[in-house]
Amino acid sequence: MAGGCVLLHFKTSASPLMAVASSIKEKETNKPKKIDIADKIRNSRVLVLGGTGRVGGSTAVALSKLSPELRIVVGGRNREKGAAMVKNLGEKSEFAEFDIDNVDALEAALQDVDLVVHTAGPFQQTDKCPVLEAAIRTKTAYVDVCDDTSYAFRAKSFCKDAIAANIPAITTAGIYPGVSNVMAAELVRVARDEGKGDPERLRFSYFTAGTGGAGPTILSTSFLLLGEEVVAYNKGEKVKLKPYSGMLSVDFGRGINKKDVFLLNLPEVRSTHEVLGVPTVSARFGTAPFFWNWGMAIMTNLLPREYLTDRKKVQQLVDLFDPVVRAVDGIAGERVSMRVDLDCSNGRTTVGVFTHKSLSVSVGVSTAAFVLAVLEGSTQPGVWFPEEPEGIAVEARNVLLERASQGTINFAMNKAPWMIETNPKEVGLGIYV
Repeated sequence: MAGGCVLLHFKTSASPLMAVASSIKEKETNKPKKIDIADKIRNSRVLVLGGTGRVGGSTAVALSKLSPELRIVVGGRNREKGAAMVKNLGEKSEFAEFDIDNVDALEAALQDVDLVVHTAGPFQQTDKCPVLEAAIRTKTAYVDVCDDTSYAFRAKSFCKDAIAANIPAITTAGIYPGVSNVMAAELVRVARDEGKGDPERLRFSYFTAGTGGAGPTILSTSFLLLGEEVVAYNKGEKVKLKPYSGMLSVDFGRGINKKDVFLLNLPEVRSTHEVLGVPTVSARFGTAPFFWNWGMAIMTNLLPREYLTDRKKVQQLVDLFDPVVRAVDGIAGERVSMRVDLDCSNGRTTVGVFTHKSLSVSVGVSTAAFVLAVLEGSTQPGVWFPEEPEGIAVEARNVLLERASQGTINFAMNKAPWMIETNPKEVGLGIYV
């Protein structure tokens, strides 16, 4: 549920392990040239659209640390914030002032970079994909951290155009959705490869303390999601449910323990159902302190849906609540945790868990991990979800998860629930459930 934007100019040939040298002439002629991966990254330019915001800024910082040789361009509207960001990033970075709604300025910026990571949310209630469309026209690789189902599948509809332009693009590539999708894909792959039964149910559970320190964009996203009917899948059938209903108490393990989570309409539900072929899928989210959950439920029940789908009115709510949220965030902290459960036909459940002390840091690291994966050639031309092998190649998933989990206080994959939970139940003879 995090938004932000980074831009690089990178080209691939028909093979994901090939890259086109980044020059305007080669960009126009589209002639592939095989180059060393290290040299390819060293010579790549990255523009972070929304780079002066919390998520975009975190992404730029993470990229500069994970790959210091990258040239980072911070794109945004606020020159003062941009200058401060560039100063922190070092001499290989620069600032570009423009609005992504200015198509001419956007395309001009894309001409000189290798890949764009779009993190300038919120993505809710938008009817176009201007950054992706500009990336396709200028043959520029693309990553976004979209957290809206409609936007994500609208982006996916440009897959053939991206293939024709010979550019790789990944949508929903942040922390959640994003890293959580890759975690789910790996749980499903291992279950099938090791004969653990047919995958039958996926449950995504997310928790952040307050807004996770990620700023007003996340608050706006949360409010807008309250206006969306929840889509989930039950034994292959699509079901529609009330937002912020269906509470479950989920044990996130060390560092978080048990937290209440509630249904939200998130894109990974539909994408993993369709891509991974799991018949029952749902996603839930919860926050702390507990009264924030109450407030979200009250808003869902009392405010008309038309109000919660109006971006201007939601922005008024954000402006009203933001000072209070900032104050509470200072006390609650900004911990974030994800738990993905996979139930199989033989009764076995495997779990992945990811916990970090800071959402604003971990969302940047997670997004940066996707950027590097694209630059290293693990993404084929087209528009893909993270769980698709054309998006993140199966053999590249572990590297992505290792990068994304840097700094976590708890990260584990393919474990039995009792191995990660705070107080597992012993049924006897050292057997836990």
